[in-house]
Amino acid sequence: MGKSIEQKLTFIHRCTASGAIWGSVSSVSASLEESLTSSAKATLQAIGAQEAALQAITRHTLKLKEAMEAEEKSAQWKDLEAALADRTGAVNDAETALSKANEALDSLKSVIDKSKGLKVSAVRPLVLAAEENLHNMVVDLDKVVTKVHSAESEAKIVSQYSELVNEAKQQFQREVSSLTPEIQANWKGLTGKLSSDDLNALIAHAHRRIDQLNRELAEQRVREQIHIDAALEQQKLEDQKALEKAVSTALQHIKEEARLEQERKLSELREVMEAEMRTQLRRQAAAHTDHVRDVLKVQEQELRVDAEQVLSSKMLEQETRYRQLSQEQLDNFTLDMNTAYARLKGMEEAIDSHVVAEEEARKAHQLWLSVEALNYTLKTANADIPTVPLEGAAQAVRDSCHDSDFALALSSALPEESLHRGVYSEASLRARFNSLRSLARRVALIDESHNSLYQYFLSYLQAALLFEEKQEAPPAQLCSEDLDPFKLLSYASYCLEHGDLELAAKLVNQLRGEARRVVEDWLTEARLTLETRQVVSLLSAYANAVGLGTTQAP
Repeated sequence: MGKSIEQKLTFIHRCTASGAIWGSVSSVSASLEESLTSSAKATLQAIGAQEAALQAITRHTLKLKEAMEAEEKSAQWKDLEAALADRTGAVNDAETALSKANEALDSLKSVIDKSKGLKVSAVRPLVLAAEENLHNMVVDLDKVVTKVHSAESEAKIVSQYSELVNEAKQQFQREVSSLTPEIQANWKGLTGKLSSDDLNALIAHAHRRIDQLNRELAEQRVREQIHIDAALEQQKLEDQKALEKAVSTALQHIKEEARLEQERKLSELREVMEAEMRTQLRRQAAAHTDHVRDVLKVQEQELRVDAEQVLSSKMLEQETRYRQLSQEQLDNFTLDMNTAYARLKGMEEAIDSHVVAEEEARKAHQLWLSVEALNYTLKTANADIPTVPLEGAAQAVRDSCHDSDFALALSSALPEESLHRGVYSEASLRARFNSLRSLARRVALIDESHNSLYQYFLSYLQAALLFEEKQEAPPAQLCSEDLDPFKLLSYASYCLEHGDLELAAKLVNQLRGEARRVVEDWLTEARLTLETRQVVSLLSAYANAVGLGTTQAP
């Protein structure tokens, strides 16, 4: 009995441990509910689309029958064409909706399979309900699809019959036209205008046609009798296949219903058995607890008697030793207390210093993050527009370094225009300089006095006739010959293409006259970008230095 109680207590422990995954029940429930909602929505849309397709097929079949039975009327054939277009659109929509519904049902089935794989008892009712809903949706969808297929088969037969009727009419019209080519297509209204020879020819042709049809009918009866058995056998095979398919689908649905019913009954039985098991375990655990309590009480009494006897013999022996060791222990305790107090004091001081260091490290890290955010903001510029305004990032830097005068001075050194408007990227400045370079070359000979129109003409002519390299590496030291506007522009282009915006700005700054006026705005933007980048670089270096200074070895 003790072994059985131990096994049941182990089972209780396992059940308690399984509660660790109880949190997954809510996620499984949400996943199943979401999949059921999407599957139900897709299935309802598919059923609606199939019913709309069924109605469109039925309307087209009725219109086709009316058009075959009536005379040639353009309005009826237009209605038939409209019905055919509606049918085609409805069938396409139904196929698309059916495909989406099948995908949603497959997704729901995969979610159900994953939920089964968890093997959690609390999930079983949710999975069972989801399987029932999945089965009902599949059955309803199969029913409406079967109706649509039946309607399509009937419409196909009517369409084939219509084609045969039209072919027979056209054949008869061709025969009549070959006999009397002068008769128009609407010869039925010309009965009074036909001559006797035409009427006799038509009557003779009708008699010959009737005899021919009678002979063909006799031959067809003979051939039909020969082929009737094969047709019946073929029809039996097709009916057998259709029956087997219907029976297979019905059996599949019945098996699924039986499986779901079995799962439902097993779930109910499992709940009843688990409740009974919990009741029995509680009873046996209570009985085991009472038994253990009685055994412990008896053992306690026995041990108490033995302990009292041993205690009485040891008390005298220990009393003497206690008196001898009490003074020694008191001295040792005093020494230990002094040592412990000194250690505690040192630990408090170390903790306080560590807290201060951690706070400084946190501030340094916050400053570094703010500077990195400011540096990232400089990279948000596009080809033709500046970066976002730097005011927000600069304010974050100021908030992170409010106790550092150096960092505050650096953040305050950012140009106002970059704070409120942003700055252009180096690629944008390079593209803008390339567009201004040709204009600056044209006015390279114009000085500050603007000279005359003749001087403008000579400057334009020299820019057009003078051939020079578009990019040329600047020398280590500039001489008077290197201050030529064309060379300065070539040097600046080379520097921009190689990523040296600062040197390019210095070279462009050497331009004079009208060329300087042309590139003045570009030079202003370049200075703004360089100033901003320099301040951000200094802030980044300061943040890295502060971070290194606050780093402590473990």
